[in-house]
Amino acid sequence: MKLKEKDTIAIVAPAGFIKNKKSIAKAVSLLESWGFQVVLGKHLFAKHKHFAGTDTERIEDFQNALDNPKIKAIWCARGGYGSIRIIDKLDFTHFKKQPKWIIGYSDICTFHHAVFQLQIPSIHGFMPTSEETIQTAKSAVSNFKNCLIGNRLSYKIPLNRFNKKGVAKGKIIGGNLSILQSLAGTKFGLNKGKYILFIEEIGEYKYHIDRILHSLKLNGYFNNCIGLIVGSFTKIPINDPAFGETIEELILNIVSDYNFPVCFDFPAGHIVNNQPILFGKEVVLEIKNNSVNLEYIEN
Repeated sequence: MKLKEKDTIAIVAPAGFIKNKKSIAKAVSLLESWGFQVVLGKHLFAKHKHFAGTDTERIEDFQNALDNPKIKAIWCARGGYGSIRIIDKLDFTHFKKQPKWIIGYSDICTFHHAVFQLQIPSIHGFMPTSEETIQTAKSAVSNFKNCLIGNRLSYKIPLNRFNKKGVAKGKIIGGNLSILQSLAGTKFGLNKGKYILFIEEIGEYKYHIDRILHSLKLNGYFNNCIGLIVGSFTKIPINDPAFGETIEELILNIVSDYNFPVCFDFPAGHIVNNQPILFGKEVVLEIKNNSVNLEYIEN
């Protein structure tokens, strides 16, 4: 799935509608500066209530991108909400024969989990509407290009005193906690195989985060987990009364029954420096007292 010069990337909007068309133009310029060609979904700028067009229109754009053999990657324009409304109506027959990158984060994690079940990798990363990331987060942009062209990724993660030491080797999957909860118990949920779980969240009260994690635990998500990577937890509202735990303490208490390593502060999620993560690719996660490293065995 390594892209080369003049390969085509499609930009589609399978969830929320696009508020700023100029952001798409800047994203197209970025891809073209790397030598790629870009096609836009027919309904990319459509608006139907909360969504980027009707469910039928969004399905049409995504299905066309999945089926078109000339398209080598599908870059989702933004998240928001809407992916779960169309995921079970997509046909991945052609995609399985000719896999291509599906790229995005937040609500787009729905698609990541669908293709993870097919054992096809995808890219959890910033999107065309992530203007500030594209303009200022040079390392995230550089690593995004590395993902596309097949250069190997490795990360040195900041130390956190709450980290739980250990080594894990396997494939990463996960994403936004609310999306994980919405897929639990469905055919797109994590119900088999070993994996390193990545989680992040934005705008949720701590008690809601606690509830989601307990729900995932009851669904068996941590039984097959061999490592936990905690990304950004941003814009957490202040609860009254106070929840009484930090995010780190909350998470560690829930996974205290397991012996897998845990690292905090991975730079991914709803932040400007939203570093890409290759889901479904083998990595080694090594957490020590003085260093935390994540290295892909292959890209």
